[in-house]
Amino acid sequence: MSGRKRINRRIDADHSGICFKPCGIKRSELQRVELREDEMEAIRLADYEGLYQQECADKMGISRTTFSRLIESARKKIADALLNTKALRIQVKGD
Repeated sequence: MSGRKRINRRIDADHSGICFKPCGIKRSELQRVELREDEMEAIRLADYEGLYQQECADKMGISRTTFSRLIESARKKIADALLNTKALRIQVKGD
């Protein structure tokens, strides 16, 4: 990955060990989508907690435009997993 160094983001929930897969299909037979921990936190804050993007960005210690890109990326990955029968795994630091 090239470009700017990723800044640390505040993540208030433990997203480790989370994986979802379609029913009735062995995990070894599925393609996998990796959702980064910061993307999962963005989903939690915006979609579960129902906060506005600026509030989410403030809680994560990032700009609103960075948060906007983060939530867009997370939603696209989730849609890919759901629509294309893929496993969804939350990737935490150190994975």
